[in-house]
Amino acid sequence: MNKTGRFAILEQFLADGIRYIFGNPGTVEQGFLDALWNYPELKYILTLQETVAVMAADGYARATRKPAVVQIHSTPGLGNAIGALYQAKRGHSPLVVIGGDAGIKYQAMDAQMAGDLVAFAEPVTKWSTMVMEPSSLLRVLRRAIKIAATPPTGPVYVCLPQDILDAPITEEVRPTSFPSTKVVPEEELLKSAATMLAAAQKPMFFVGDGVAFSGAQDELVRVAEILGAEVWEADAGELNMSHVHPLYQGATGHMFGYQSLPITSKGDVNLVCGSYLLPEVFPELGNIFAPEAKVIHIDLNAYEIAKNHPVDLGIVSDPKLTLGKLATALESVMTQEQKHTAQARATEIAQAKAAKHESELERDRTDWDAVPLHLSRFMAELALQLPEDAIIFDEALTNSPAVTRYKPTTKPGHYFLTRGGSLGVGIPGAIGAKIANPDKTVIGFTGDGGAMYTIQALWTAARHNVDAKFVVCNNRSYRILQLNIQAYWKEQGIPEHDFPLSFDLSKPAIRFDEIARSMGVESIRVEKPEEIAPAIKQALSHNGPFLIDLVLEGNVHPEMIGIRCGQ
Repeated sequence: MNKTGRFAILEQFLADGIRYIFGNPGTVEQGFLDALWNYPELKYILTLQETVAVMAADGYARATRKPAVVQIHSTPGLGNAIGALYQAKRGHSPLVVIGGDAGIKYQAMDAQMAGDLVAFAEPVTKWSTMVMEPSSLLRVLRRAIKIAATPPTGPVYVCLPQDILDAPITEEVRPTSFPSTKVVPEEELLKSAATMLAAAQKPMFFVGDGVAFSGAQDELVRVAEILGAEVWEADAGELNMSHVHPLYQGATGHMFGYQSLPITSKGDVNLVCGSYLLPEVFPELGNIFAPEAKVIHIDLNAYEIAKNHPVDLGIVSDPKLTLGKLATALESVMTQEQKHTAQARATEIAQAKAAKHESELERDRTDWDAVPLHLSRFMAELALQLPEDAIIFDEALTNSPAVTRYKPTTKPGHYFLTRGGSLGVGIPGAIGAKIANPDKTVIGFTGDGGAMYTIQALWTAARHNVDAKFVVCNNRSYRILQLNIQAYWKEQGIPEHDFPLSFDLSKPAIRFDEIARSMGVESIRVEKPEEIAPAIKQALSHNGPFLIDLVLEGNVHPEMIGIRCGQ
């Protein structure tokens, strides 16, 4: 009982089953980092910048479905972490971020690194606080862990001043209490939803990660198959439905509302579950559904229901339990004619999906031997060599369609897509996922632009011998910006012309293979079709982290860089 708070917080983490801390050290956190010597069960994953710590913890939390602890420095460290925390908040990652401070006794001094840390973190966290009294240290920490892990999950920030951690503890260390959110709606609401859906001529589903978080994939499939409904993902980064299921249609998109509008306006009855409508940068401001269309929204997050668009029936409840009961209600209320019609719809949707898939494969074959390469050729070979239970962490962005086309995922916990809009999660996210799954092959995809946000994460992989594999889709550009500005030109009636050179990363050339080796990660550069298969074999057989610098086709003009004024 003579221990101080710096020991108590570590014992609290152990009491809650936490075994890893992802962090970057600073002076004001030196006390509890020194205390780690006393707790060998806690593994400190050292990163070289706070963004990497947050994103690696994000990958770990997503893979484990449990809170992950991040340790960051005070004001500058929190500033570095803001973008990654935004990513975690929009993606609902249950992160417990602890940050240091010189001490409450120094706060009136406006000294070096002084800042309103709680206010800094508030916009990018679910809860932000500072411990002001030693006798409430563990109480506040348990509250933070509970808030992070309670749906809708999300990151929390707790500032731990050094003088609080150096004070004797008076609280007992005990496991955090978590409330159950396994709630179901009233039978009348279920009956109303079932009646609405049973009468649909064109039912449409829009789902998000609330399905995956509640483990409702099987229930979602059952309801979709009963109704013969197209299933689209919106605001999704997890596996909510098998990619190969005939009714699964992919994602609505994340950039332009006008591109999603033809999808959202197809149905006469729309079921939204575990998502919000719609997660886009430039969303449609008007109604996104067909006139007179009905909307049912099931979610544990009441804030998201009817947030942007009218809902006829909003139900705050657990997706897994609710979809299970909804399936039973549908089977009870649907007539034989409605069931036959639903099966006919399902057959038609399946045939259309198969035809679309074959068309995409045929289009890929036209570029099969092209140099620079297309990712489709690489993915076709990777799919042949990857183990069945491999895990993919996907930040390929403009190349993501090829990733899932050739390696579609069927099992939850085996595919994670970047979410939130902040670049750089591909490498650290894969590191976190591999730490959570040491017995599985984990491969992280990133772009060249995204990789350079967090390239120092490779050092962490080497230091801790994290046996993840990384693929940099090196098209020497910010390709997503090139695609987006084309849409902007069309929208504004501007004739197409050369892309801004600020989107061009071709000069000087970035050699990711050489960067990786300089940080202790084995690597290889792939530029030709015949190099693909041997490189993949080498990467998968290597004991330790391995990077493939994959040179892909891109619209770049190194000859123009440094010549045009202002570029």
